[in-house]
Amino acid sequence: QVQLVESGGGLVQAGGSLRLSCAASKPTFNLYAAGWFRQAPGKEREFIATISWKGGSTYYADSVKGRFTISRDNAKNTVYLQMNSLRPEDTAVYFCASHRSSGTSYRDRSFGYWGQGTQVTVSS
Repeated sequence: QVQLVESGGGLVQAGGSLRLSCAASKPTFNLYAAGWFRQAPGKEREFIATISWKGGSTYYADSVKGRFTISRDNAKNTVYLQMNSLRPEDTAVYFCASHRSSGTSYRDRSFGYWGQGTQVTVSS
């Protein structure tokens, strides 16, 4: 079992930046691929980005490609999401998630552990 806690959300103006952090309770988190998702009010959860367990490979949704960067620091049991050029449509609750097996590809949607989310609001 791995517990995930997101932080770094807040209110920013369009064009601004935020960095979200996802801290894991156990170092076993470092053995699994991880990712970020978001959910706006009244909408379904949307995939944002994923990263391989060593951080060497990443993949992004088209909606954030070129603006967001996912990274990880396994020494700190933490995954990050750097968000630049934020738009009002980026407003959502952002969730981090982790695979629960080391035998899955980072491109697979095999997420078994989820954080509680952090609110990001982008004003016009």
